[in-house]
Amino acid sequence: MEKEVSELISWSDRFSCGIKLIDDQHKELVALVNEMFNHVTGDEKQEYDYFNKVIQKTVKYVRVHFTTEEKIMLATKFPGYASHKKAHAVFTLAVIENSLYYKTVKRFNLFTFTKFLKDWILSHIALMDKQYFEYLNGCAGAPDCRTKL
Repeated sequence: MEKEVSELISWSDRFSCGIKLIDDQHKELVALVNEMFNHVTGDEKQEYDYFNKVIQKTVKYVRVHFTTEEKIMLATKFPGYASHKKAHAVFTLAVIENSLYYKTVKRFNLFTFTKFLKDWILSHIALMDKQYFEYLNGCAGAPDCRTKL
């Protein structure tokens, strides 16, 4: 019997910034979280084995996404760049620390980790990313702003 696929996060246009590349990357992050959520089985060893397979892919993708956002912020002279970059670094470090903790302690709960990712991604898009989305939309008419994207 096949397990029913469900979503922990449903993509919504309210998360959209209007830049296809960023929206596509955010959708991919949502898909990664949903994929992890669908591997929650309650079997600690099975979840831990799955986590070991996907964590490097996840960290790599998050870094690519953050680099993309930061390049856009620099190109458009977004005034909140420094604090946004710091939030990205703190999140990346938290994911890596969680990963190391799970590997060291050998106790793992995929649901808890997935919920952490979901909460961070949604709050980050809704709060921090929204600031630069609004900035980009506000500077769309400026000759030096969106033309660099």
